[in-house]
Order: sequence, then C-alpha cells, then structure tokens
Amino acid sequence: MKYLIIGNSAAAAVGAIEAIRSQDRTNPITVISDEPYLAYSRPLISYLLAGQVSQENMFYREKDFYENNRVEARLGEKAISVDPESKSITLETGEKLFFDKLLLATGGTPIFPEVEGRDLEGVFTFTRWDDVQKIMEFMARNRIEKAVVVGGGLIGLKATEALVERGIKVTVVELADRILSITFDHKAAAMVEGYLKERGVNIITDNTVSLIKGDNSKVEKVILKDQREVPCQLLIFAIGVQPNVDLVRGTSIRVNRGIVVNKYLETSVPDIYAAGDVAEAFDLVMGIDRPIPIWPSAYIQGTVAGYNMAGLPREYGGWFAMNSVDICGLPTISVGLTVPPEDGYEILEDHHPQKLTYRKIVLKDELVVGAIFIGKIDRAGIITGLIKDRVKVSGFKQHLLREDFGLVWLPKEYRKHMVSGVGVEV
Repeated sequence: MKYLIIGNSAAAAVGAIEAIRSQDRTNPITVISDEPYLAYSRPLISYLLAGQVSQENMFYREKDFYENNRVEARLGEKAISVDPESKSITLETGEKLFFDKLLLATGGTPIFPEVEGRDLEGVFTFTRWDDVQKIMEFMARNRIEKAVVVGGGLIGLKATEALVERGIKVTVVELADRILSITFDHKAAAMVEGYLKERGVNIITDNTVSLIKGDNSKVEKVILKDQREVPCQLLIFAIGVQPNVDLVRGTSIRVNRGIVVNKYLETSVPDIYAAGDVAEAFDLVMGIDRPIPIWPSAYIQGTVAGYNMAGLPREYGGWFAMNSVDICGLPTISVGLTVPPEDGYEILEDHHPQKLTYRKIVLKDELVVGAIFIGKIDRAGIITGLIKDRVKVSGFKQHLLREDFGLVWLPKEYRKHMVSGVGVEV
C-alpha cells in the first residue's frame, strides 16, 4: 500500500498522517508540497509579519514529525497533474509517482483580481509564509509609511493589524457595504469598524481598486472605483481564497466549486480523497455541500480521510463556519449562520456598543444555528457545542444570554454527554 498526499497543510495533511499511522505503522506515506516548509500554522502569518512570533514558533508539529511517522516529505516540489486511471501523479520535474491511496489537500489559492498595475513592486497577496517573507523583504528595502489592504474580511483585517503594529498607516478597501460582511451582521461590523478607526485605520466600503499606479516600477497609489486616489507604498490583496482545483481539472475527478466528496471524503474516483479548503463537504448548519475554508473542519476532514484511506471506515458528519479572531486586541467569535437569509429565524441579542460588547444568538426551529460574540466571548464554546450537537433549546433558550449561563441550564442528558469522569456530578 502506497499512500500519497498532495499538500502539506497543518490541518488536512497532518490530520491524515496521524490517522493513517494510528492504523497502519508500516506502509509508506509520501507528502508532496510546493512550499519548502514543514507543516506550519497559517493563522500565525499575520503575527509573523507583526514581529510577534518567531519563525521557530510557526511550526504545527515538532520538526521530527515526519521522521517519527515514517513520512517521506518532498517539500518544495510541485505536482502538476493527476492521472486517476493509472493512479499516478506527475511532478514539475517530469517524475511520475504512483499511489494506491491519494489525498488531495491542495488548499485554496488567493483571489487576485486582474487589475492594471498589479505586477508593480510592492503588490502582494497574503495567504502563505512566502507572502510574508516577500512583504518583509520589501519593507526592509523600502520606507513604508502608508499601505492599502484590499479586502475587509478576516484575512484582510489580520494583515491590517500586523501593519498597524509596525507603525504603518493603513487604508482598508472593501467591496461590500461593511467589513466582515460574510461573518458579521451590521451591528457587529460597525462595532469593529469604529474600534479600528480609533486606532488610525481608514476604512472605505462599497468600493474597490480599479487601477494601481507607480513610478520606477513601484506602487505609489491606487485609484478606486469612484476615482478617489489613495497613496501607498505597499498594497496587499486579501480578498479571500478559492479552492485550488487546478490539479484535477480535465480529469474524471468531479469538481464543482471545490472537489466533490462523499461522506467518507472520497472523490468521484475510488481511492482518491480530498480534505481541507479544496473539498466541497457537508455544512452542518446550511445543510448543503460547500467549501468551508477554516482550520477545525480541515483537520477533522483530514483525519476522517486518513482513517478511510487506511481501511477503517469513518463518516464525516459535517462542520460549519467558525472564526475566533482577536482584531487589534478586540476578541471576536462568529459561528454558523449569523445573518439569516429569510424570515422564520429567532434572534436573541445583548448589544452594548459603548462597552464594546455584543452577543447574538440565531435560532431556527428551536436549534441554535449561529452566534456572534464581541468583547465577551466566555460562553461561546458552550453555544458552539449546542450548534454542533443540534440540541433543542426550547426549555432553556431564555437563559442563553445570561451572564452565568453554563452547564446547570443544559438538559441533564446533554450534561452527561459533555462532562464525565470520576467524582463528576452532572
């Protein structure tokens, strides 16, 4: 049995390796990754840019992880094609590798619009370690006083936070009518926007960059859709990512927005699996299959795929959107469906903008389907558990936003599910 994994994400790939090795200690595992690094934590790239973590702290597992798990890690090598029929992949060098079981964990690629001037020096994307390395090298060679970040989502705001930490004046340009439009409602977005403005961040919504101008091959300013000019010496596109399905286009592996998988994370071709940002898997809240580019679901998917590759059947029960992010010192959490698309939902709110606290819970048919926490986030874990476990809250929903909400308010059988151990009384 030959296991092959394309991609070296700290979630999907590492989860798969650990699952395979829990069942199969002997058969070879090979990992192919176009990045030259050991598995690292992508959420830490903004802290690396800010100078708040060292390169040594970026890694997700110990440096001997591959050796201890008998994995051949071929880092800095790129796969360019997959042939499902011959069970082989081709590397950029022309070398062919054969497999019995294949995991596609190719992640996502940054959205980089075809804007005139995007090839100027000082224009970057922001999803990988190499992006941060290039930005830091550029900053070391040039005096950077002003920067523009295109994209007011979580990636964009973490890039903004890092630049602010370095003393750079940042303008955020967002196409939607508010920042964090995918994860937050208008109240939450307005709160975060006001908080960032107090820290010197300029925020422009309902707009986008239509032209990038420069002199001596370096970016000097951007022209917005409404013809406003914003000067900058650094420009970061942080609009988001899309599933990296290039490797399987034109093959018999079925692709929609991402690579289509079943409940075992197997693709339309037997023995070929997909996990992480590239996979189109089940969303527990939305009730549909879609890519969910977040860390927890990627690790769970990688683990489930690994078990199935090693011959131990495991089903992926689905996950949901979940983001826990500290933005310039303001803790925020968004889970599930935060902005209901239609009537029929019940909303519970506790909103105190002057105290920078906001808690919102979204209910549908007596189930919690979404939540937002800003400032006060200490009960978010319990609420997330109620979403995951689909617990009916009709008997205690009036307590969900209590300051002291906890296990005592939950049904006894569910408490037993959550808490167990010698001497524990539930």
